[in-house]
Amino acid sequence: MDGAAGPGAGAAPEALRALSRRLRAQEEEMELVKAALAEALRLLRLRPLDRDGGGDSPAVPCSPALVSRGTQTEMQEDAVPSLGPAGLSNGPPGLQAGREAPGGLPSEGCSGGTGGPGPPGVLWAAQPPAHVDTPRRNSSSSSPSEWPRQKLSRKAVSSANLLLRCGSTESRGGKDPLCSPGGPGSRRSNYNLGISVKMFLRGRPITMYIPSGVRSLEELPSGLPPETLGLDWVYGYRGRDSRSNLFVLRSGEVVYFIACVVVLYRPGGGPGGPGGGSQRHYRGHSDCVRCLAVHPDGVRVASGQTAGVDKDGKPLQPVVHVWDSETLLKLQEIGLGAFERGVGALAFSLADQGAFLCVVDDSNEHMLSVWDCSRGTKLAEIKSTNDSVLAVGFSPRDSSCIVTSGKSHVHFWNWSGGTGAPGNNTLARKQGVFGKYKKPKFIPCFVFLPDGDILTGDSEGNILTWGRSLSDSKMPGRGGAKETYGIVAQAHAHEGSIFALCLRRDGTLLSGGGRDRRLVQWGPGLVALQETEIPEHFGAVRAIAEGPGAELLVGTTKNALLRGDLAQGFSAVIQGHTDELWGLCTHPAQSCFLTCGHDRQLCLWDGEGHALAWSLDLKETGLCADFHPSGAVVAVGLNTGRWLVLDTETREIVSDVTDGNEQLSVVRYSPDGLYLAIGSHDNTIYIYSVSSDGAKSSRFGRCVGHSSFITHLDWSKDGNFIMSNSGDYEILYWHVAGGCKLLRNRYESRDREWATYTCVLGFHVYGVWPDGSDGTDINSLCRSHNERVVAVADDFCKVHLFQYPCARAKAPSRVFAGHGSHVTSVRFTHDDAYLVSLGGKDASIFQWRVLGAGAATPSRTPSLSPASSLDV
Repeated sequence: MDGAAGPGAGAAPEALRALSRRLRAQEEEMELVKAALAEALRLLRLRPLDRDGGGDSPAVPCSPALVSRGTQTEMQEDAVPSLGPAGLSNGPPGLQAGREAPGGLPSEGCSGGTGGPGPPGVLWAAQPPAHVDTPRRNSSSSSPSEWPRQKLSRKAVSSANLLLRCGSTESRGGKDPLCSPGGPGSRRSNYNLGISVKMFLRGRPITMYIPSGVRSLEELPSGLPPETLGLDWVYGYRGRDSRSNLFVLRSGEVVYFIACVVVLYRPGGGPGGPGGGSQRHYRGHSDCVRCLAVHPDGVRVASGQTAGVDKDGKPLQPVVHVWDSETLLKLQEIGLGAFERGVGALAFSLADQGAFLCVVDDSNEHMLSVWDCSRGTKLAEIKSTNDSVLAVGFSPRDSSCIVTSGKSHVHFWNWSGGTGAPGNNTLARKQGVFGKYKKPKFIPCFVFLPDGDILTGDSEGNILTWGRSLSDSKMPGRGGAKETYGIVAQAHAHEGSIFALCLRRDGTLLSGGGRDRRLVQWGPGLVALQETEIPEHFGAVRAIAEGPGAELLVGTTKNALLRGDLAQGFSAVIQGHTDELWGLCTHPAQSCFLTCGHDRQLCLWDGEGHALAWSLDLKETGLCADFHPSGAVVAVGLNTGRWLVLDTETREIVSDVTDGNEQLSVVRYSPDGLYLAIGSHDNTIYIYSVSSDGAKSSRFGRCVGHSSFITHLDWSKDGNFIMSNSGDYEILYWHVAGGCKLLRNRYESRDREWATYTCVLGFHVYGVWPDGSDGTDINSLCRSHNERVVAVADDFCKVHLFQYPCARAKAPSRVFAGHGSHVTSVRFTHDDAYLVSLGGKDASIFQWRVLGAGAATPSRTPSLSPASSLDV
């Protein structure tokens, strides 16, 4: 047995040595094959083919791509040895030496990732390039002289596959990629190390070529930007569709809201004078604020918000915040989980120094609840009515009396719970009886008189005086079966609805009309003393607040805040749009910007004076705009295919042109002002030659090649090229000066420098896309002029600030909230001192101050040109 074991034990080391010699021989053979393949690929120069929009990719062997879930990014690993640094390189040595990039394989690279989402870390199967337009051997279009070339091409591809099969186990992640299944019907593609990166949006692959100056993605910025944003000013006021939205605090500040922000505004100048002033902002809410109430101390404020959804579509619960207007700190959060849909109306009690808060939500039953302000506990709750409730208030003489009004009703509530135990049996309702008087459709407002009577304003233009009958006043206990509240007197005050009533300090009454836009002051017995009419372009009176002395603040239905008095009239101190906003551009040399939207208004804003410079009725929806580099004119694109050029000084239309009959999504002047590019929803970019002053233009050509509507475009710094994005996530490049030609080889544009960067798809900004994005989550993007940061407007009410370039997947950002709807556009001012953002449905305009390192100081930024390295 020992003798038999001896020879067997000696044979094993010999077999291992033989296997080792064989492996070394195979490695030497592989090195020769690699060298031959690299030389073959350099000589072949095959015709490019790009499946992602017409670009070429240098062909080098490549390994499978690493795919991440959701919005995916593929990073390529190289199978060809490189003399450069470890990590990503700029392709084979021939490319790094500045030689012409070889063509030959499809622009998608060698085929390897699937077109659909895959789990993180899965390596998909490597496949040879599919159908490189090589003629079949029996094809009549192929001459015999071409056959050797075709054969060599097939052999080169086969060698590439051989190299992939022989890759190290480490490079495959310990798994043979050829055995990894791709999903049924999936399209697979591989990518070249240092040549391109790839991301997926809704399963569609998007290829972006890496500039030659980037040796490794690890060199690119990866952290948060040093800059940050501070909310400087909010343009607009929510008067179009809300009430209980305007009050004056003890400090003299005017408090109102728009979007998710409660604004504390201190007017500048005298009554009826210019706007100016200053703003502070309470930003504790997560969704749109719908109503306000001011505590009797004039310092504390309660604000109720609507329900919404978060980024993942999960519902957010409405809530009431009680906060200190001096410190802007939240004191109490009331009703989280207790309200449905939103908070429609609220009021502090007056007789007991604001100890209680009454809230009406927006549920079907419009639940009425009473809360202890100091503890945040619910004391009583009851179903109010199925009709809309527009106003609620405590009697100033007795906190047990609560009044609500709304659609076709006035309800008088007796609250006997006081500070007792929570329950639903502590509120009892009595309906107001209209008797011989016509019941109006709506009763939007009411006030309490010192003698205990109540005045209501209704949709018929009448002021009704309500009182309790004498017999009812003698009834014991909590009301009585015969207790009624009836109309004592009626006075016709306005044509159309009365939206606001305000009891002044001197005992007189102010009423604001809807259709007639009149503001009327009434004396005892409802005798008219004085009146004035609000200019038509401001809309109807929505809310009235009494300022110091005779000064009045008036909120209007067209989202304007007016200041003045009845004797001298009113002027606007805050103005805003009234419908969804999309168009935004900043002046090339001044701190002003222009906006337009679905309200058909074109507005120029003074960013330093925080005021509206001028507005113009476009008669059509404005969707996009851009200033000429001279600043003398501005181009505005409309939703009908029509675009206008206006003189910014005279506001006269100097050009009126129509291209197609579909909406225009982007207009952009070239940096030298010689061309104007107009992107349309008919999949075409129209190019116009422009005169030196921008007043005249003539058709130069059309860029045709996108398969979906144009969404964004940018000009190169030399004004000769355009980069464009479309609705199906294409990235195309155009040589405008050369006749509006589509550049088939997109790889050649990797080092081109862009005057602006507003395209949401591109290598420099692909890191801004979050995982799981559906391709519409980012509405707008803008690089700062100093090329330090990039701002992003998303579909989740947020503004983001990233470092630029942002070419790292899942890049971190600074996130800024405040908008209550999708953010449609962002733009930096000419000196990068401010960022302007537009809200969609909330019609808000936010002006953010850029803070932090190098915020408004132009400086050299990392260049991605081939002549420089990244200095980060």
